[in-house]
Amino acid sequence: MAWIVLVISGVLEAVWATALGKSAGFSRPVPTTVFVVGIVLSMVGLSYALRTLPIGTGYAIWVGIGAVLTATYAMVLDGESVTLLKVALLTGIIACVAGLKLAH
Repeated sequence: MAWIVLVISGVLEAVWATALGKSAGFSRPVPTTVFVVGIVLSMVGLSYALRTLPIGTGYAIWVGIGAVLTATYAMVLDGESVTLLKVALLTGIIACVAGLKLAH
């Protein structure tokens, strides 16, 4: 169960990070609300998962999921440039996250 919660919390990290970028310094109410709700739920989930998972592994996987999803969203839907190097590096993060899970 902790792994499922950790993955969901990682997805929520991407949600709040994206909402933060769209909040325009917390001046836009909807993205600001999404940010606040997303960060609270993400942290609660991370905290729950870390009750049974090692902090180093859990945190690294949480950050990796959030970083890859945030960057992918930005490239696919927000017009951020897509380069072979970015795709390769994001793929490397995915491989490392999977490796951490397998090494657990």
